[in-house]
Amino acid sequence: MQQFATWLEATPLSLIIQNLLWVIPTVQTVHILAIAVVISSVGMIVLRIFGRSDPDSPLTYTSKRFVPWIWAALGVLVLSGSIMVIGEPVRSLPNPAFQLKMGMLLAAIGITFVFQTAVGRMATDAPPVKLHWGVRFVAIATLCLWLAIIIAGRWIAYMILPEY
Repeated sequence: MQQFATWLEATPLSLIIQNLLWVIPTVQTVHILAIAVVISSVGMIVLRIFGRSDPDSPLTYTSKRFVPWIWAALGVLVLSGSIMVIGEPVRSLPNPAFQLKMGMLLAAIGITFVFQTAVGRMATDAPPVKLHWGVRFVAIATLCLWLAIIIAGRWIAYMILPEY
């Protein structure tokens, strides 16, 4: 991974990103705003699952309202994250915190897809019901997973890697 990161760091695109001092801070700002959209959308769905937000409407309505925001923000995160990795590949690619973050991100994307598919099968006009404890457990686990992704993302900046 280190060899690939070193090669990527020397590419023309990486050099442009490295030499334009405004790119990384601007992209980081966009990245953080997209994270806020994801975590707030996930939070609203979790609140609905626990009956703390709009308990009188079906879960399908809440899902249709917030899941598209999650997917859109994930697109922004992929784009902005890619720019940051291309601009600073040696700092991120071999970093265990980055690798952990990417693994958790894949899990979170999978859970979001499964959730969207499962909720899409529900009747949209069905009255709200108290959801099974397993659904509630998965909701809390998903929220914790997104928080762990955020923590791992911040940890990337503080993990010092030995020189190769």
